[in-house]
Amino acid sequence: MRSLTYDIEFRERAKRAQSWGFGLLSVAALLWVWFAVLLLMPYEIEGKYGDSECEARLFTDQATANRGAGNGSECTAERDWPELLGVIGLSVPVSVVGAALYTGGSVSNRMSEHAAEVARLNEVADRK
Repeated sequence: MRSLTYDIEFRERAKRAQSWGFGLLSVAALLWVWFAVLLLMPYEIEGKYGDSECEARLFTDQATANRGAGNGSECTAERDWPELLGVIGLSVPVSVVGAALYTGGSVSNRMSEHAAEVARLNEVADRK
């Protein structure tokens, strides 16, 4: 295989890894946005007595997330902390893998560009 063909394929693989990393980081960012919406936005639920408006989990007047469950509050059971923490927990491995792929692809691409430039400069210096 010629060196130019190998270099082109190497850069394509590096850019593909970088794209996958960017995609995974975007998914992690969407999970954080989803977490923020679940945490900060008020919501409605359909209960046995009709629809009811619920406060946002962060701004509730109750001392803890589960305090209303003992009083029969349907709001507390609908959007509880384990669901919110699950969203954040899912974003951690996605962001770690995304960051590793993006960084690895970026470094590989930059090193390939650097090696090509060094080879070109050596070639120019040899001609003189």
